[in-house]
Amino acid sequence: MTDAVLQQLCEAVSAERMMADLRELARWVKLSGTAEELTSLRFVRAQLDAAGYRTTQIAHDAYISLPGTAGLQVGNWAPHAITHSFSRPSPAGGLAAEVVYVKAGTPADLAAQEVRGRILLVDGIASPAVSLRASEAGAAGQIHISPHADPHEMCISSVWGSPTDDTAPRLPRTVVLSVGAADGATLKGRIAAGEKIEAVLHAEVDTRWRETPVLVAEIAPDGADDDTPFVLFSGHHDTWYYGVMDNGSANATTLEVARLLQGQRQALKRGLRICLWSGHSHGRYAGSTWYADSHWDELNRRCVAHVNVDSTGGVGASVLADVPVCAELRNLGREAVLAQGGQHLEGGRMARAGDESFWGVGLPTMYMCMGEQPADGQVSAMAGVIGGVGKKSAGLGWWWHTPHDTLDKIDPANLVRDTRVYVHTLWRLLTDDVLPLDYRETAADLKAELDKLATKLGTRLDLSPLLARVQALTAAAEHLGGDAARTNAALMAAGRALVPMDYTTGDRFSHDPALGLSPWPVLDKLRALAEAAPGSDAAKFLTVAAIRARNRLAHALDQATSALHAAAKG
Repeated sequence: MTDAVLQQLCEAVSAERMMADLRELARWVKLSGTAEELTSLRFVRAQLDAAGYRTTQIAHDAYISLPGTAGLQVGNWAPHAITHSFSRPSPAGGLAAEVVYVKAGTPADLAAQEVRGRILLVDGIASPAVSLRASEAGAAGQIHISPHADPHEMCISSVWGSPTDDTAPRLPRTVVLSVGAADGATLKGRIAAGEKIEAVLHAEVDTRWRETPVLVAEIAPDGADDDTPFVLFSGHHDTWYYGVMDNGSANATTLEVARLLQGQRQALKRGLRICLWSGHSHGRYAGSTWYADSHWDELNRRCVAHVNVDSTGGVGASVLADVPVCAELRNLGREAVLAQGGQHLEGGRMARAGDESFWGVGLPTMYMCMGEQPADGQVSAMAGVIGGVGKKSAGLGWWWHTPHDTLDKIDPANLVRDTRVYVHTLWRLLTDDVLPLDYRETAADLKAELDKLATKLGTRLDLSPLLARVQALTAAAEHLGGDAARTNAALMAAGRALVPMDYTTGDRFSHDPALGLSPWPVLDKLRALAEAAPGSDAAKFLTVAAIRARNRLAHALDQATSALHAAAKG
């Protein structure tokens, strides 16, 4: 019966309804904290109210940065340029300095020449990592070269969410512009020919605290109370320009999923909580971060998983293989993508991007972008932000984060396909007696990392205590059964212990920078020890840190295994 209902739900996904929603959403430019954003959000709320959801709109302060006009002058030449969220505004009259080409702006690229006080010409879209390096190196400004004809809007802060007194010093300290590929190539060519280029950067950026909204919509199973578990389904509402794909199509997916699941409310075993965030594009995920902080205890006690939705239904977005999924939800992702998209999910790790603000809480998480462009012959603007090595896809299209993200960039068939994946995924999470969380997958990923480290470390640090615990976790996950409520509680407890080890540096109550992290960051000190010269002071210092990291991971594994054992015994 359940499979039949799921098939009916997926077949009921309507392109006509979603495109009608999109035509409404395409009417507004939705900058964070603006009146137009609120007007658009009222439309979404009205749809959710009509579908039978209990809705609440929350207002909170967030540190938001809205780029204004920008200009670049090189002698008499003034190519088109844009500035970025969290760029420093230029001084009166502009920022004038010599331009130096620093390739991709890696640490080695910046160390190869004098950059202090200069304007850096950088290959690739503006990114938090390069912005932070440029600031720390004392650069005065940056000019980023888009891989496409148009420059892409970006938020360049490496501070995840609104800054604290401790993280505010990491905000960008340079004036940052971007230019299109052709103009960037011209600049590079002139420098390569030996010309000394002086440029003037102009940038207006309005960065300040603003009141921003979070829209929350909920349905609960019959007999639910304040302790009933729920699934968090979220995506951002704010946009660059009209943002019809990013993130209007995801909002349309959200509304369609909400309508269909409400019609089967009597079958739900868990609640569904939908959140639409502001501050994604202009506040480095300020809305979801605020919600994680402000609702930490409730999320910790009740939330079973987080499903994120972003940029569904793009024209030409034919690749589903790279959809990101946490290890413990990988099998569910594989099932949904194959059943509804006809493709095999290879499932790279979740990137340190999107509104993935809940790993510290310990929430298993899946998805961000769904369909992406094929890699063949296309350049990925996103690779510098979320990684592109070994991927079959090339991001979200040349129009991503540009004024060209309009209705013509949506393929209704792809929108239906992607939405069906979400319907399938959420139906399983909401209706399965036992949550579809498989910590054997998590254990397998960790074992692979430990095996690599054990080979490199040799006798310098004994990893057998960790490997034994991984084996114990695997065995405990294999023998789950019996009472569903007790098993689900154990699976949630395992996630609270393991997810922060897998996706954060270990502090469950703060947020790591918006920069890439290694798999299982808790192992970073062990990785550093493996590279250090044996017997050196550096190796001995790292040994102290590595032992502490080993203890931290061992404790988390013990907590997860103990929780799963208790459920099996009960």
